[in-house]
Amino acid sequence: MVGLGNPGPEYAATRHNAGYWLADALARHWGFPPFRRGERARLTEGEVDGVPVRLLQPTTYMNASGAALASLRADPAFNPATDLLILVDEFRIPCGTFRLRADGSAGGHNGLKSIEGALQSQAYARLRIGVGPLPEGMGDWSEYVLAPFTPEQRDQVEALMPQMLDVVTTWVKEGAR
Repeated sequence: MVGLGNPGPEYAATRHNAGYWLADALARHWGFPPFRRGERARLTEGEVDGVPVRLLQPTTYMNASGAALASLRADPAFNPATDLLILVDEFRIPCGTFRLRADGSAGGHNGLKSIEGALQSQAYARLRIGVGPLPEGMGDWSEYVLAPFTPEQRDQVEALMPQMLDVVTTWVKEGAR
């Protein structure tokens, strides 16, 4: 499982780091040890109802997130179609909502494009965390996702966390549907 975001304190509160936020919440929820330095990612691991889970937060910038998958791809038993869930922001869906899909396109998201490039496949699950919509008249989505959440948006994402924790836990146990 990989939570996407940008490293560094200047990005910590931005919309683009919603995937990091969810990965942090999952680690706490599941009682995993603190994240530690790994190969191009911070990582933690443990078990969820007997299922081994590794949580990664790439330490690359969003558009190079695929580089953090090297340790996963090196495992001969790793099958992205069944073993990988990407946690990622999405400005095209409203804040306070999310969408889980078993596969699909990057939809213009540079982090997902990097993941697809590393895997040479679109066959992996992704949970898109709504951070939209873009404000009226704003054409530059990159400026929007790299800006901090408004207090109202932050509250909406925080209120959604319990539901996302449940959905991701179910995905770990049963797989994407």
